[in-house]
Order: sequence, then structure tokens, then C-alpha cells
Amino acid sequence: MQQRTIKKSVELKGVGLHTGVNVNLKFKPAPTNTGINFIRIDIKDSPMVKADISSIICQEKSPRRTSIGIDGVEIHTIEHLMAALWALGIDNIIIEADGPELPGLDGSATGFMEILRKVGIEDQGLPKKIYQIRAPLWAEQDGAMIMVLPDDNFRVSYTLNYEHPLLKAQYISFTVDENTFAKEISTARTFCLEKEVNELRKKGLGKGANYDNTVVVGEGGVIDNKLRFEDEFARHKILDLLGDLYLLGYNIRGHIIAMRSGHPLNVQLVEKINNQRERIYSGGIKAVYVETSGRALDAIDIQKILPHRYPFLLVDRIIKIEVDKKAIGIKNVTMNEQFFTGHFPGKPVMPGVLIVEAMAQVAGVLLLNKKENMGKYAYFMSLDNVKFRKTVIPGDQLRLEVEVMKLKSRTGQVHTRALVDGAVVAEADLMFALVDA
Repeated sequence: MQQRTIKKSVELKGVGLHTGVNVNLKFKPAPTNTGINFIRIDIKDSPMVKADISSIICQEKSPRRTSIGIDGVEIHTIEHLMAALWALGIDNIIIEADGPELPGLDGSATGFMEILRKVGIEDQGLPKKIYQIRAPLWAEQDGAMIMVLPDDNFRVSYTLNYEHPLLKAQYISFTVDENTFAKEISTARTFCLEKEVNELRKKGLGKGANYDNTVVVGEGGVIDNKLRFEDEFARHKILDLLGDLYLLGYNIRGHIIAMRSGHPLNVQLVEKINNQRERIYSGGIKAVYVETSGRALDAIDIQKILPHRYPFLLVDRIIKIEVDKKAIGIKNVTMNEQFFTGHFPGKPVMPGVLIVEAMAQVAGVLLLNKKENMGKYAYFMSLDNVKFRKTVIPGDQLRLEVEVMKLKSRTGQVHTRALVDGAVVAEADLMFALVDA
């Protein structure tokens, strides 16, 4: 699966559902790895606003829709377009807008789908970014819930259940791709209850809404309109969810299960997914060069080089470093280490794997604190000749010695030793792969 953009520029205009402002859009092709970006051309020197998790405006400031912004420049109600971009597999695109809110069109994503399909979509030759969910994640609030489970495909199951005769117990589940989205989801329209209309208008919302672009549900049924699906409400909730998920900036494989979820919970799940992915992909030691000039490195220096933090930063000082040759680190073992709580309770012993990790962290400083290795990670490839000779207990000071055995542009082998009071307590030969971040 390759990254995609549109073949040429195309324009679209309409009225914002909430602001009621007429807006003109211009979609433009964009290079690989640039993502989805908006530009407010009606604002002088407007910054480019990237549609991702870092630019989301909180729901308290922008209710009933998904909005993004930076430095006071805002783009509102982007979820329907984002869902269309997700379905069409468009990774990179620039959207110029001369107003604060995207057009509501008919309240669904079908208008965006049609115009983007018409202009054409092309592959860009680089792999698409896809993340497979590794462990369950969930969020819940006020009787609503959303979760994602590991799955080899992408599936969404949604249950809608509100205190209204037409909004009770709608359940729908799809393995979603472009064809499923176009046929089953894209035409589902936004909706609200008749009793909500006046309150929304008082809040300055719904100024561009009418019975053509919003399904209004009264006590007796849908007002001046007809449903496109019997369960159109649940389908539109999936549409919104897909648009919100695409703020990740990449596709996922997993099974989304949601009950009464809306934009606030969707965004919470997006944040949890992104945090999980960052934890997975920051598992190596990322190089950030620190000038040593023969001096010792304290904890602040070490944290500039290693991404690890308490309680997993296992080196207190680097007392000696010779580039491409050797390094010596110090780890003071204290009773308040978290692992002592459950590792041999009553007779605390430092786990051997953590001694190896401490030696590896010193090796990471040695291998990566070079200007030519900036922007790289060090990942374990192998552990050989591992030996544990004595136990390490609270009050001990580990002296962690690392000596380079072989060093190439992409790999490094080191011999490591851990000593307490001059006696070797552990040793191992470690091999790392040096990989571009």
C-alpha cells in the first residue's frame, strides 16, 4: 500500500454547518510524508495547520464538531472531509480555505468523496504508514465507551442507544475499506434532536444547518426529511469516528468497539493509540550528541542522550568515555528502587535483566554520542556469553564497564561488565543495530 495524493487541484464551495459562513476550498496535491494540511488564505501570513493530534482544539471550546488550530488560526468541522480522505487513502494533501469552517454540503462525506474521486488519485511510490494495535485501549465517560482491540484487519462496531424512540439500540459493524465506506457510510448525515436546536443556536452553533443538511429528529420522527438508512444515525457516528481517527496521521489495524461514543471520546482514543505507538517505536536509544571533552556526564547529560526516564533510567553517571573505545558508568542501587518491592520480597535482589539493561544503557551512550550517529536508534540484536556471578543488593554501587569489540556503520558489538567493590557481578557481549530513527 503506497501513500497517495490527488492528481491535480480542484475547488469546492459551500456553507459551514455551525458558522453559516460561505467558504471556498481548494484541494492541492502534496509531496510524500507531508500529511493533511490546511491553510486559511483569508488570514494574512496564516500558518499551515496540520490535521493531526497536536493541533486538536478541545471540545469545550469547539463542541459538537472536530476542529484544529495553531496560533489562533482555526479550521472547524473537519471530520467529514477527514473521513473521506481516510476512505480514499489520501495521505498527503493541501486544503486552502477562505473561511473558518469547512462546507457542510449535505451533512455527509459523499460530496467530498465525489469531487476527490473525479479529480483522480495517484500512488506516490512510498509505503503508507500503518500501525497495528498491540494491546487493548479504551476510554469511557458518562455511560459512553470506546475501545480498540488488536486485529489483523480494520473493523468498527458501533452501538447507538439514546433516550429517544428513533435513537434506541442501533448496532452496526463493518470491516471498513473504501468500497464499504462509499456504499454503507459516506452518505449518512449529521443529526440532532429537535429539542436541542434552540440551545445550539444560543451557543452560536448550527447557523448553517437546515432540514436538507441535518437530520432533525422530533418526538414524532424525522422532520421534513427521510432517512437514507434505517440506522443512519449509527452509520453517521462511524463516519465521524473514522474522521477523528485519521487525525493520527496514519492508518491502523484493529477492532474499534464503541457505544454512544462521540468526538470527545474519539479524541481520547486517538491520543491513547498514538501514545501506544510512540512507546513501541521509541524502544531504542535515540542519539542526541552531547559534547564531552573528556568530562564526566551527569544525569542531565545522560537524559539528553537516552530517552529513558525514571524508573527505567538505570545509569546515574558516566565517569569516563573514549569515543569508539570504552565507557564507564555508575549506578547506585538504593532500597527505594521499584523492582525491590516484588523481586525476592524480604531479601531484595536486583534482577539480572536490569543489570544487563544498565550495561546496555552505558553502551548506548558510547555508541550513539557521535555526531555522525545523530538521528539513529540502537536496538538489541543479540546477547551472548551472559553470566551472573554475584547478587546485587541495596547499598551496592555498580561500576558498568563497556568496551567496543567491533564497530561498523550499522552495527556495534561490545563487551560489558558490572562490578561491585572490584568484583565482577555480571558480564555479557551485546550486539546492537544502528538504525535511522
